[in-house]
Amino acid sequence: MSELTHLNSKGEAIMVDVADKNVTARSATAEGYVVMSAETLALIQSGEAPKGDVFAVARVAGIMAAKKTHELIPLCHPVPLTKVAVNFEMLPAENKVRVTSTAKALGQTGVEMEALTAVAVSCLTLYDMLKARDKAMHFEGVRLLSKTGGKSGDFRASGQTEG
Repeated sequence: MSELTHLNSKGEAIMVDVADKNVTARSATAEGYVVMSAETLALIQSGEAPKGDVFAVARVAGIMAAKKTHELIPLCHPVPLTKVAVNFEMLPAENKVRVTSTAKALGQTGVEMEALTAVAVSCLTLYDMLKARDKAMHFEGVRLLSKTGGKSGDFRASGQTEG
């Protein structure tokens, strides 16, 4: 196992110094699922959710959250994001909504946390927008799908293909 970079020799939490790292193009894609009742999914499909366009609100919430990741996650660096995209896919056979996010930056540290934060907050926002109809909703499978750039190189979760 590699050395933990967010701890000093005394075991104290520190923010990693990235000043000497090269600026490179970085990207990360994450996913998560909101599991709900068939009736709740049908409500989204019909466009008749009581609070309006749930995907539009959840998309904006995810983008805003990605931009604030350094304020939410201790020891994260503020990253000058060049792009954050949040997308939704309804999976009626499974009574789920798949949420994906891609974050990009030119920087000295990765954007994995920004992509994951966008997914998590988008899922939370979907819950908030629909909780009056389905308090039993839950989240599953929030994970990093891929990342590019940086010293550690590229990563692709098992079972993931290009694109």
